[in-house]
Amino acid sequence: MSLLIKNGKVYQNGILVKKNIFIENEKIRKITSLDLKADKVINAKGKIVLPGLIDCHVHMREPGMTHKEDFFTGSMAAAAGGVTTFLDMPNNLPPTVTVQALEEKRKLAKKSIVNYGFHFGSTINNIQEIKNAKNIASVKIYMDYTTGDLKIDDFDVLKRIFSSAKIASVHAENENVLNAINLIKEAKNGIYICHISSKEELHYARKSKIKNVYVETTPHHLFLTAEALNEMGAFAEMKPHLKTKKDKEALWEGIYNNKIDTIATDHAPHLKEEKMEINYPYGVPGLETMLPLLLNAINDKKLTLKKLVGLCCENPARIFKIKNKGFIKEGFDADLAIIDMELEKEVENDRLMTKCRWSPFDGWRLKGWPIASIVNGNAVFEHGKAHNIRAREVSYNV
Repeated sequence: MSLLIKNGKVYQNGILVKKNIFIENEKIRKITSLDLKADKVINAKGKIVLPGLIDCHVHMREPGMTHKEDFFTGSMAAAAGGVTTFLDMPNNLPPTVTVQALEEKRKLAKKSIVNYGFHFGSTINNIQEIKNAKNIASVKIYMDYTTGDLKIDDFDVLKRIFSSAKIASVHAENENVLNAINLIKEAKNGIYICHISSKEELHYARKSKIKNVYVETTPHHLFLTAEALNEMGAFAEMKPHLKTKKDKEALWEGIYNNKIDTIATDHAPHLKEEKMEINYPYGVPGLETMLPLLLNAINDKKLTLKKLVGLCCENPARIFKIKNKGFIKEGFDADLAIIDMELEKEVENDRLMTKCRWSPFDGWRLKGWPIASIVNGNAVFEHGKAHNIRAREVSYNV
């Protein structure tokens, strides 16, 4: 089936151009001023067409914790948030630390309506499994405690893992950021430092000036501080914890001066009932609110569209070498987000598609929202509804 997205302002090479996008057989075939015939037409007049967002850091909770989220509900949330590709983390039940577990997860993910990839987990004794794992985004290393029991303290083991992974995604907090940087110096592979949350951590990450170090931050660390705990309690608790206003400002400064490479959600859903328990779990959902928060920041002159696309589309594709994604180019996969910069509405828990049905940004009035998501040439989210059209696993340039 062919699709024409017409009359929109298309983001290309850092600027917006009024063009039509002709899509056929899942690919962008033509970016043109011509009004070509197609089986389906989407009139994007007055709207902006962006590359679909790539969320490098999500926890879809499948297998093992599907009461919180699964690949279908999580992918609907992604589609509603303009995210057309996600990379899933390995701290499931069981964790994705063997090739067999990875293959089982691949089967489960086939229900996703947006494209997906996987980070592979590490343990103190799974080096051979890491070497045997195929088509993975990275090897995830936990140097601090979080959901799941994958924390590794032994520096000799960590050295071997860093040496075995072409790129390692690391959960490292405080001084462990510096420890991770020192370990990667010897391995000379890539390191992707997840969810940087403080001025100190950002300083550690950029202190060495090593080229193959990449830094991620999250919307909750950009838009919330520890003060939110007074109002929301456990619903504002995640790992790493929320920090001070100065830390938040340092993260924004890191975006302005290119010290931060990506923004990812760290989508970590838990049910409301679980968050209200004494021993509540850490983590917050984020797939549906990341793009509206950032678009609202653009409307507030705090961010530019070019910076957003770099952080959420282009850089993720480059860092993880994801084939044919992150850019609007002829021959690339037809993964697009259509946004309305003038649309203003509130985040409402009851309208969210994530299975947990809550957000720390509930009640926030935001200006700028995605109104349609195109995945492999299919409109999987349109007119406020998600459509059950299966997507596929991404591939990487080796």
